Amino acid sequence: MKYAIPTPPIYTLAIADSDEAFPVNRVYCVGRNYAAHAREMGKDPDRDPPFFFMKPACAVVQADKKGIEISYPPMTKNFHHEVELVVTIAKGGKDIAVEDALAHVHGYAVGLDMTRRDLQLDARDKGRPWEFGKSFAQSAPIGPVSPVSKIGHLSNATISLTVNDQPRQSSDIDKLIWSVAESISYLSQYETLEPGDIIMTGTPEGVGAVVAGDVMHAHIDGLGEIIVKVAK
Repeated sequence: MKYAIPTPPIYTLAIADSDEAFPVNRVYCVGRNYAAHAREMGKDPDRDPPFFFMKPACAVVQADKKGIEISYPPMTKNFHHEVELVVTIAKGGKDIAVEDALAHVHGYAVGLDMTRRDLQLDARDKGRPWEFGKSFAQSAPIGPVSPVSKIGHLSNATISLTVNDQPRQSSDIDKLIWSVAESISYLSQYETLEPGDIIMTGTPEGVGAVVAGDVMHAHIDGLGEIIVKVAK
């Protein structure tokens, strides 16, 4: 086939201790999936059905423990960090039962859902989509993927983030309102999942702003650490 324009790049994530890469298809994000974070955002943490928003594949940036830089995005004065457990999908499917959901998981990683908070809240208050606040280039730095075949499934693990070595976020993934399996199952009722999809499972409390020059250390036990600097 002859394309009318150059084909877009394929975005990938490194797989830990491997020369293989995980090709990124779609990025789904679970909103307000920790009760304490829901409260700090002024929302009721009751166990309502989960909701999702999306990021483009170009939002994904390969991060690692050596450190990378991301740009401070335009049109915001309130750029927030959100550390999250990231799930990569190996096998697609629709109407996936909760008890079968983990069989669709390829692996896990630590990631950041970077957010233009002022734009997100303005859109929320006006009843508009969140895209300008959430869905932009370099808004999802993600570390190497640890395959399930090597580490198994994570049910509890400390998740934390520091900015300039000062603690900001600290919790445990066992406090997810909707577990990984439940999130996969629920999402698959609305959209057939495909290999290469990514699910960012939500952030705990303690989100806050970063500015140019700040350095974030994001960590999940069993998955290691990524270091992300906001470029000056």
